[in-house]
Amino acid sequence: MIWWVLLAVIVTAVLLWAYFTAQRLNRLHIRTDSALQNLQAALDLRASLVEALIPELTAAARSAAALPLVHNGFDQRAARERHLVEALTHRVGTASALPPQLIDATARVELAHRFYNDAVTTTRALRTRPLVRFFRLGGTAPLPDYFELSQVEMSE
Repeated sequence: MIWWVLLAVIVTAVLLWAYFTAQRLNRLHIRTDSALQNLQAALDLRASLVEALIPELTAAARSAAALPLVHNGFDQRAARERHLVEALTHRVGTASALPPQLIDATARVELAHRFYNDAVTTTRALRTRPLVRFFRLGGTAPLPDYFELSQVEMSE
């Protein structure tokens, strides 16, 4: 009889752990999706400001904004963003020569980029744990990818 009670306690503990871990994973995925939307908005805002404030870079800005941030499409968007920043650096030269709105938008992109990659790190850390993978607590959601946006440094 005592073995059945002990077994029931262990099964209950495992089920509670699995339930709360799955709930945490759900919240982390929501956080990651929200951070991705914020990153998309920040990148689009910067592209529209470049287009409005520096008309010579309209083609590069529109090219970057034309691609949405979707899983498995990060590389293309990142390449276009790097091209936009390189064109901006070549055109303007120094960060202090940028219009204040563009400086603010660039700072927002950097923050959104950092928040998104931090959310991805946290989500991936939990999703790749052996017991979480064994019990498939992540469900069918794809494992989030990092968005690599290496900025071209603008000299002061």
